[in-house]
Amino acid sequence: MTPFSKNMVSVSLWITVTILFGSLCDGGKILVVPLEGSHWVNMDILIKALHGQGHSIDVIRTYNSWFVKENSTYYNSITIPNTTGMDEEFVDDMLSKLIDHERGKSHWLSAVQLYFDITSSMYKIHKMVCQLITNMFESEKIMKALHDKQYDLMLTDPVWGAGIFLAHKLKLPMVYNVRWTTTGEGHFDITPSPLSYIPITGSGNSDKMNFFQRVKNVFYYFLMNFQYSYFNLPQYQALCDKYFHPPVRFHELLQGADIWLMRVDFVFEFPRPTMPNIIYIGGFQCKPVKALPQDLEDFIQSSGEHGVIIMSLGTFISDLPDDVTAEIAAAFAQLPQKVIWRYTGKRPSTLGNNTLLVDWMPQNDLLGHPKTKVFIAHGGTNGVQEALYHGIPVVGIPFFFDQYDNLIRLQERGGAKILSIATLDKNTLYAALQEVINEPSYRLSMQRLSHLHKDKPIKPLDSALFWIEFVMRHKGAAHLRTESYKLPWYSYYSVDVAVTLFAVVLIFTLSIFFILRYLCVKFCCRKRKTE
Repeated sequence: MTPFSKNMVSVSLWITVTILFGSLCDGGKILVVPLEGSHWVNMDILIKALHGQGHSIDVIRTYNSWFVKENSTYYNSITIPNTTGMDEEFVDDMLSKLIDHERGKSHWLSAVQLYFDITSSMYKIHKMVCQLITNMFESEKIMKALHDKQYDLMLTDPVWGAGIFLAHKLKLPMVYNVRWTTTGEGHFDITPSPLSYIPITGSGNSDKMNFFQRVKNVFYYFLMNFQYSYFNLPQYQALCDKYFHPPVRFHELLQGADIWLMRVDFVFEFPRPTMPNIIYIGGFQCKPVKALPQDLEDFIQSSGEHGVIIMSLGTFISDLPDDVTAEIAAAFAQLPQKVIWRYTGKRPSTLGNNTLLVDWMPQNDLLGHPKTKVFIAHGGTNGVQEALYHGIPVVGIPFFFDQYDNLIRLQERGGAKILSIATLDKNTLYAALQEVINEPSYRLSMQRLSHLHKDKPIKPLDSALFWIEFVMRHKGAAHLRTESYKLPWYSYYSVDVAVTLFAVVLIFTLSIFFILRYLCVKFCCRKRKTE
């Protein structure tokens, strides 16, 4: 038997034991500090799975939480009074500014204004999070209740810093459900990230960059650091200075998680350096299809040989400006395919008989249906991962955050076509759909990626559960954490070593120079005296 075969047998045996005997860890107590929107959607999947393993879950929420419900059958909520979080109005305002910028006459001044508008919005989000932290830490009742629970683990999304603060305060091992942190893309916090082939979020670059693209990449890197260093970090560091003694750097707390459950894999992500405590669980929310509700199934079957197109812009974007939706609906009306569109706004006047508007859709099951031809998506991580899992090509319409970068990764691999909101109209959308439907390479590329994604010894969700329970069993995973996060920047980049070596070489060189100069002067003086 080959080493590979032996490994596969061992993995299969582990999975079988887990299925037959349940969790390999006694039921523990887990404290969860999540994020809103699509981040909660995938955190919710982890929470359900952990509950199924026999663990007790408590979830921190604000009183006006958009997605985290106060009552649940599989977790207990802890509502923090007098705190607000990100809501629909906040997202709608940001979306409106972005669409106005993209569809207006863009120039460099408007781009600068947009950057500071987004930076200001992110500052407000983190200010709300800092208020949440303050309200928890200042409440003796809340902190006593959390201490008395004696949790085994903190599970959090590090885009917000609240979970990081609580984990340090309660001295809990910490696991991240992560793609992004308060600083940006998660890898940049703990792994070597050469800017020559690792694109910065927002740059629009792939891992194949020419000189000017690398210049752009460096520029976006400094923009990202400027936003973090001058807007986000000072708020969190002020709380570190106030509540933690001895003093601690927030960035050190951020980097100190035991396990990083990264919501990508290298079928989707560009190859890059990584670390032993990063566990890749891309597509963990994907699953085999279930039967559709009868009304949806009937609508799909009525499409005949043409099939159906699915459109959804994710959890954050439920409606769009009227002129945009009118163009989209007009493009759909020209198609022979049927269209299922998740949309909650005003009904477009140009809507055709072939288009069904729905408030909610079983997206995973629709993408897995054999009659689905194309997925029109905004480019959120969950949506593109589900499209990849089911092998469905994508027409992408990105709006903000990481959406364009996600779609770039699919486009580079031949599975997607990107449309800008600035050029989106009925003609460009119709042409893009015709290209993706009629050109076989798009579907073939996505099916190839789907096969690669599924060809794994352990399912991503099983891997996530194993490592969460691993941290609970061993009270952390310090042996997997690099010590780099404890080093100051000049030590991390060996600047101190380089300066010391340079100084030694300089001193040695100058010493030789002055010795030779002294000898030459002495020799010349002696020669003059002799003459």
